[in-house]
Amino acid sequence: MQKRCIVVLFGMIGLAAWTSAKPLPRLEPKPAERSSSRVVMETNHGRIVIELYADKAPITVKNFLQYVDERYYEGTIFHRVVPNFVIQGGGMLPGLKKKPGRTPIKNEAGNGLSNERGTLAAARTSDPDSAKSQFYINLKDNKFIDRANSPDKIGYAVFGKVMEGMDVVDRISGVNTNNQAGHSNVPVESVTIRSVRRADP
Repeated sequence: MQKRCIVVLFGMIGLAAWTSAKPLPRLEPKPAERSSSRVVMETNHGRIVIELYADKAPITVKNFLQYVDERYYEGTIFHRVVPNFVIQGGGMLPGLKKKPGRTPIKNEAGNGLSNERGTLAAARTSDPDSAKSQFYINLKDNKFIDRANSPDKIGYAVFGKVMEGMDVVDRISGVNTNNQAGHSNVPVESVTIRSVRRADP
């Protein structure tokens, strides 16, 4: 601001000379301005790249990214694998030990996104606003759990989609499962999430 005032005092000729002598510096994006629309999930079955839809599901994406930034998902498992339906994870450790999460969030199922194959959605209980850290990936088009088609007329909130690594998701969907500690469709051998990171811009 001080430089600009000096330039104005010396007139337009002074402005031309100053700008030619001192070109404006290139503006580099601040870390907070960098794109966070994609995350990379590393599992013991391979890598999955997920695009997040913050414009459609801002609350859910913000919540998910908080867990990502806290490295919460490291060591958690896909504890529920139902062929031709979903794989679900993000809230349990090996041995089906529950990992504490933060406060539940508001359900954003009415955002216009559909539970299509490859989409990521927030897992919840029968309480509409009970989603915390857990999520699932749709193995096929499951539009019957969209708000418009869901029996409870509430539905499940989609907030992202697999852009790379759907073959990894399909590979996980084929693992052997059994019943453990009151849970069904549990992989016999742990399907582990090694890390989830924001993708480089």
